[in-house]
Amino acid sequence: MFESVGSLAAGPWIYAAVVVSVLLDVFVPVLPSGVLVITAGTAAAAGTGAAAGRVPRDVPDLLALVLSAATASVLGDLVAYRLAWRGGERLDRAIARSRRLTTAQERLGEALARGGGALVVLARFAPAGRSVVSFGAGAAHRRARDFLPWSALAGLSWAAYSVALGYYGAQWLGATWLATAVSVAALFAAGAAAGYLMRRRPA
Repeated sequence: MFESVGSLAAGPWIYAAVVVSVLLDVFVPVLPSGVLVITAGTAAAAGTGAAAGRVPRDVPDLLALVLSAATASVLGDLVAYRLAWRGGERLDRAIARSRRLTTAQERLGEALARGGGALVVLARFAPAGRSVVSFGAGAAHRRARDFLPWSALAGLSWAAYSVALGYYGAQWLGATWLATAVSVAALFAAGAAAGYLMRRRPA
């Protein structure tokens, strides 16, 4: 059942697809970038890519997936941050009309001012949280050196978690659609937990 997906994910195009999907989902949060990353991780466990004999082990394939997704995540955050930085009064008015965006911007500012960025990492897992935080940091003109290191940690954490879900899900349940579905459910559960923690965080 999983062979068709596995054969598709065996090609080098999968890395480009991951990069494009993760890069764009900061602007279009409904893009299933997490599902794509998990599916690629599941396919790696299925014996595609490196496990098919092109390289000695499948670990380099997994590392390539993690690095591709993490790099695209940081680049997407940076683009959104710069666009918001230059957005001017129009973007400020749009944020002011949204209580959620205003609150997120205030919390992010406080977190970065204290030298902490746990909110940035949490937001990477929460639905649309990455978009809110990246645009909020830029609109508030937060310093890049305060935001980007946490963005990098967030992207790497999310990418490693997503690839690990796909890979170990397939190891435990077999390289099937069931394994992918369980892994995706675990990703959504992490997102729900992150969203809950963000809402509980005092302003």
